[in-house]
Amino acid sequence: MIAEDSALLREGLARLLADEAHEVTAAVGDAEALLTAVAGDPPQVVVVDVRMPPTHTDEGLRAALEIRRRWPGTAVLVLSQYVEGRYATELLGGGSGGVGYLLKDRVMQVEEFLDALERVGRGGTAFDPEVVRRLLARSARTDPLQRLTARERDVLELMAQGCTNVTIAERLHVSRSAVEKHINAIFDKLGLYGTTGYSRRVLAVLRHLSASKGSAACGVPRGPDRLRLDQTSTGT
Repeated sequence: MIAEDSALLREGLARLLADEAHEVTAAVGDAEALLTAVAGDPPQVVVVDVRMPPTHTDEGLRAALEIRRRWPGTAVLVLSQYVEGRYATELLGGGSGGVGYLLKDRVMQVEEFLDALERVGRGGTAFDPEVVRRLLARSARTDPLQRLTARERDVLELMAQGCTNVTIAERLHVSRSAVEKHINAIFDKLGLYGTTGYSRRVLAVLRHLSASKGSAACGVPRGPDRLRLDQTSTGT
């Protein structure tokens, strides 16, 4: 099935697929019509545009997610002129095959488009390299831990081990005031602005631990039961 609001592109895709011996069971112009068609006769693959009526924002992508949820046996190949980050990560990060996301420029490269379609139909994946690059860049921007400098990550790692500011300064061969500046920068980048009722130090450590496998206590061999959150003499 094809869902594309441009009649010219929709008919062009239908003709191309028919010429390549694919059966096009429906070709529609909006997401609601697509969902109705899939409900009536689920196809092997859906080719869907991202921006369709009525708002021309992300109707197609939301329909693709709905299809993956309600008809997991139907593969989805998304076409777009843009990388839509809001739902694309959810669609591509589901952990299952039978999904693809191509920029529309790929449609002009017929062999690549047909190869991607057949791969997705067999349960594989087909992601445009530019889509992957932009989604990874978006993920890095939205993860505040990625904003930390190498030195700030070192400080946070030692904080997670339970080290005091004095010990961190000794380990990194810097002054205590430098450590305090790094810690304040960590708080700022993690959005911990004087959170009432909670230790910002502990919250920062919890953020770190949620993205890693844990840390040993300061000066203690690494192990699952040896974590110590030492909050003494920090001043922050």
